[in-house]
This record gives sequence, structure tokens and C-alpha cells, in this order.
Amino acid sequence: MNNEELQKALGPISSLIKEEELEFIRFEFSDMYGISRCKIIPARYFVDKASNGLEMPLCHLALTVDGVLLTETPYGDDIIGFGDATWFPAADTYRVIPWCRKTASILLEPTYKGDMVTCFPRFIARQQLERLKNLGISLFAAHEHEFYVVDRESKKPLTQDSCLRSTLRTYADTDLLYQLMADLPKVGVEVEAGETEHGDGQMEITYKPAFGIRAADNAHIFKTAVKEIAQQRGYIATFMSKPYHDQMGSSAHFCHSLWDIDGKKSVLYDANSKIGLSKIGQHWMAGILKHARAMTLLMAPTTNCYKRHGQQSYVNTRPNWGIDNRTCMLRVKINGSRGTFFEARNCASASNPYLTLAAVVAAGIDGIERELPLVAPETGDTFKLKRIDDESDNKAIPRNLSLAMDAFQSDDVIRKAFGDDFCKVFLALKSYEMKAKLVNDKSQEEDSYGWDRKMFFKYM
Repeated sequence: MNNEELQKALGPISSLIKEEELEFIRFEFSDMYGISRCKIIPARYFVDKASNGLEMPLCHLALTVDGVLLTETPYGDDIIGFGDATWFPAADTYRVIPWCRKTASILLEPTYKGDMVTCFPRFIARQQLERLKNLGISLFAAHEHEFYVVDRESKKPLTQDSCLRSTLRTYADTDLLYQLMADLPKVGVEVEAGETEHGDGQMEITYKPAFGIRAADNAHIFKTAVKEIAQQRGYIATFMSKPYHDQMGSSAHFCHSLWDIDGKKSVLYDANSKIGLSKIGQHWMAGILKHARAMTLLMAPTTNCYKRHGQQSYVNTRPNWGIDNRTCMLRVKINGSRGTFFEARNCASASNPYLTLAAVVAAGIDGIERELPLVAPETGDTFKLKRIDDESDNKAIPRNLSLAMDAFQSDDVIRKAFGDDFCKVFLALKSYEMKAKLVNDKSQEEDSYGWDRKMFFKYM
């Protein structure tokens, strides 16, 4: 949204603030990890702050989960440092927050000396969607998040068994689930279903897809809402990918389809194709598979994410696809002209939804532009196939963060899509994370899952 559009939107928002008798506005953004950060402003100052921008240090983008500020992360020391950026809101993200007293929220993007900050995750996602729009295509998407819920004091899981989707487990705390399902639609996240998952205290709430950047905005709002509402009810909800060695990991499967610019006609389905997919759909998938190794850094961005990779973990180590096959990295659902979609199953719950969306779009665009050929689908239980562990064959999905960083840097297409500024900052954050974990492993003061939980459990 340009400045002129923002100014036109401020009047109606100001009127809504008065009608709702709101007292506070949360100026909010997603950092590199996908963690929500904000300043809370008295509602009477909304128009002034929104019009002129809110001053906040850009160093939030170089802040680790455990609070270390990487000031030696330049794309200019004067940018990722202690100086202020000017943050402007995206007016169409304004939402009243029903679980907070007389409060609304609006999402921000930073500028520096009048220019957009090119390493910001939401900006990168918007740029990739603009590239897709130039091809005459729009993205319709939603993430499917799994998460764990534990008692805030005792850390005891909400449920203590693995009876998947048992109705009885669903009612371990009826009020928590029902509040989540009732409040999320009020902030624009249209809930479709709530259920318990395999792990002790593990849950999933799915919601309807949306077009464009709203898909990632919805994911950010969803994760923030779940964590805040859980905290208010005496729990911690965590999107950490693998909090326990003996429990299932948590994913954020990225379900998406491609449509014309007006969102009226699917460009994926082709009734005359043997597999029901258009040429565009086949090239799109081929691009994702081609760049799967490089995308892993964005899909599984923490050291902990890789602990959910393995046999029978429903995380495939091979860049493959199959028709309605949950053991493949890309699951394809062929449901006619209105319901055909892809499910990228390599996305961990701890990932940043803006970055996963951007990665999928960048890879898919490359497949379309270069008309990459699609390999044959796999059938049956692909977990029974011999695991690819030889990194030299350039086929295996990276099995740790270090290898994922190497794959990302070696892929010109994905690296260029995200830009040098992003690469410098994000890779520095990942390097810090690996060094911090190495120090713990060498000290042997606690098991790695203990360190992981201390690092990621609360805020991810």
C-alpha cells in the first residue's frame, strides 16, 4: 500500500476506533523467526503514528530467539544496528483483538531513509507474489499448523496419550479449544476444524485459505492468537517443531493452488491431462522439487526442526510427489476445477509463514518460466524406500541446519529471490544458533532437547 492509499484508509479506521471505543492499538510485525513483536500505542495517537510512521530500531531483524542482538550483521552497519527505521502500517491488516481489552492490531513494514527494507520477510513475500501476478497468476493458500499445549506452571501436556482425534481428548479443556475457534474468525482467520494430533498435548486448527499476502498474514495472526489465548488460560502453546524426543514433531503444511488474477478460474486443473494437472501446474511442482534442497533453510529454519526428520515422521527426505500420498514431500489433491491443490509437507511449524510462502512462489515461478519437466509420481509408502543420505548426489533434503545453509547459498535462483540483504542477516542468525547449540553440546550440561526447549519453546 502506497502512502496515498494509506492516507485514504486512515479516516475509516479512525472512525472504527471511535465506534468500538478502543483504547490501544498494537503496531505489530513478524521478525525473521516469525515471532510477533510490537509497540502498543494509545488509540488517540493512531492517525498521527500511522501517517508519519512509527520509529523503532531495525535491529529487531537481527535479534535471536534468546535475545542476543547481532550488531555485526550488516547490509550496512547503520541499518542493522541501533538506528531507527520508520515503520508504516498495512491498513487492510487492521483487526480488533477480542481477547485483549479494547485493543486492535495492525501489521507494519519498515522503511529506511524512504526506501523499503528489502530483507523484511513480509516485503520479500509481497515481491514474489508481484512476480507471480506479472505471469497472470494469483496464489490461494493456507498453512496447516500443529502445536503443543502444556500447563504454564507444571509443563504437563494438555493430554497425556496419543489417541489421535479421540473425541474425549478434544474435551481436555473445552473452553480453550472453543475460545480459539470462536475468536480466530473475529480477526479474519476463518476456522474450518479443530482436532487433537498424535503427540501428548498436540493440537491442530485448520482455517480457510486466502489470496495473496493475506495467506501469510493469517498465519502470523493465527500463531500469535493461539499463543496469547493459551497464555491467558494458564497454558503455553508452542510451535517449536520437535519439543520432545518421544513425541511427533509439529508441521505447518503449506496448502496452495494457482488461479487467474481475478481468482475465478483454476490454472492447475486440466481434465484432458492424464494426471489431471495443467502444464503450469506440472512446471510449478517441478520448480519446487528442483529447489527443494535450498528451500529447506526456510521450511526448517532452526536446529531443532531437523529432529523431526526421519523414518515414519511424515517428513520426507526426498524431493518427490504423489497423488494424495502423505509420504511424499509434495502431496497433490486432484478435485476438479475448484478443489485441486498442492500440499507442501516439508514445512515445519517453527517456520516463518512469510518466508515459506516466498520460497514456494520463487521456486514455482522458476519452474514455470523455464518449463521444467516433472518427474513421475511415487506411489505407496515412500518411507520404505532407501533413505538418501549421500549429500554429494544433490538429491537429499539437507539433514541439518549447516547443510541447509550450504544448499541455500548454492542455489542462485532462491538466493536471488530473497536478496543479498536478507541472506546476510538470516545466515548470521542461523550461524549464531548453530554456535550456541555447539557450546551446549560440548558442555554436556543437559540433553539437547532440554537446550532446544530453553531456546525455542516459549516464543516459537
